[in-house]
Amino acid sequence: MSNPATVLVADDDRAIRTVLSQALGRLGYIVRTTSNAATLWRWVSDGEGDLVITDVVMPDDNGLDMVPRIKKLRPELRIIVMSAQNTLLTAVKATERGAFEYLPKPFDLRELVSLVGRALTAPRGATAPANGEDDEQLPLIGRSPAMQEIYRVLARLMGTDLTVMITGESGTGKELVARALHDYGKRRSGPFVAINMAAIPRELIESELFGHEKGSFTGATARGVGRFEQAQGGTLFLDEIGDMPLEAQTRLLRVLQQGEYTTVGGRTPIRADVRIVAATHRDLRQSIRQGLFREDLFYRLNVVPLRLPPLRERTEDIPALVRHFFQLAHNEGLPLKTLDQTALERLKSYRWPGNVRELENLVRRIAALYSQEVIGLDAIEAELAEATPPAPAAPEAAANEGLSSAAERHLREYFNAHKGSLPPAGLYDRVLREIERPLILLTLGATRGNQLRAAQLLGLNRNTLRKKIRELEIDIGRGVK
Repeated sequence: MSNPATVLVADDDRAIRTVLSQALGRLGYIVRTTSNAATLWRWVSDGEGDLVITDVVMPDDNGLDMVPRIKKLRPELRIIVMSAQNTLLTAVKATERGAFEYLPKPFDLRELVSLVGRALTAPRGATAPANGEDDEQLPLIGRSPAMQEIYRVLARLMGTDLTVMITGESGTGKELVARALHDYGKRRSGPFVAINMAAIPRELIESELFGHEKGSFTGATARGVGRFEQAQGGTLFLDEIGDMPLEAQTRLLRVLQQGEYTTVGGRTPIRADVRIVAATHRDLRQSIRQGLFREDLFYRLNVVPLRLPPLRERTEDIPALVRHFFQLAHNEGLPLKTLDQTALERLKSYRWPGNVRELENLVRRIAALYSQEVIGLDAIEAELAEATPPAPAAPEAAANEGLSSAAERHLREYFNAHKGSLPPAGLYDRVLREIERPLILLTLGATRGNQLRAAQLLGLNRNTLRKKIRELEIDIGRGVK
């Protein structure tokens, strides 16, 4: 029978040392505890211990600073870092410096016991610490359990090029997370380039992403550089990926599969040296069922899914967020404000349909409009009442608008978006194509891919429907009969 593993615990909190000693001792481990870093370092230097559990803040040293020294002396020794300073930067620094895992305080004892088991049995391999830089500004705010889990996942992803899919409601901070992945990752020296699919006209998305050659379409008077080329060596953030048209989805899939792309009108393949981070507020699985999003592209993008919680699920973070936004306003020249406890409690009870973005706007507005240093409940009630959107129009109004009126409204917005210049030539065929594609896709989705039933529903000959599917480059997938 092998000898029991020895766990070295360093924490200046007597209660934590006692709890860990009892819990791990009952499982058969030998546990040695200390309240200071000097004793821990002596044990490690003497070759003792199979695993280290250390706090960050101790009377005589910083546990994070000890991690690289321990790893240099004994590369095989696994280290679990615990901290009440549970921010993203703490998690990132622990991972960069070679810790096996970071655990925020207060911790779940069952989770820690499970983590000890994994640390002692996982395959051995030296961990090379990255050269992370300190940063005084936190990219993400919050110490709620939901945010702690996000920090831990982000810390694990920093040293990789894995594709990440960030989901969450509007205003939850998806671009902040994407920027954190870049700014603290292995591509931090490269560019961070963002593109919002919902903000680009559908017919221009491929050119925006991949660039175009001179003369490739009407108005292309010079070569255009796409976002993939701009992001070379860095990170490309594809925001609102659920709004990407299907033809652009097909080209993006080829890039993810082959690692290269061609410009619009070009023939020479260009290597894509970028990390892809995508984000959406949509339910992409529902979009797949409706035929609006490619299933194979979804799985290529959804390598590491990361869901951002809405603010109503992390209300304990509101005081910290409020302090942060007041400080930002103060940095911009406004007087520094605070909220009294009744005002904070009211903010915690609000539903926040606009999430963190809505909270930031409210705090900045208060900082600008109110003269008192401490803001009370009355001011908050007034601002929340002002922010409450008017009741939506009766659903019959939209339902009775009619297809012709809806199409006219969208086309008017399209022309207005060009701000006096004319849209690209070929507008008639392009508009018909834009209407035909979703009509056929939705019909195929409603008939579960049965082309015969879809043709009957559309009032088309089956051969005509097949021809349109080919012309519109609709990927009908495996479900089509």
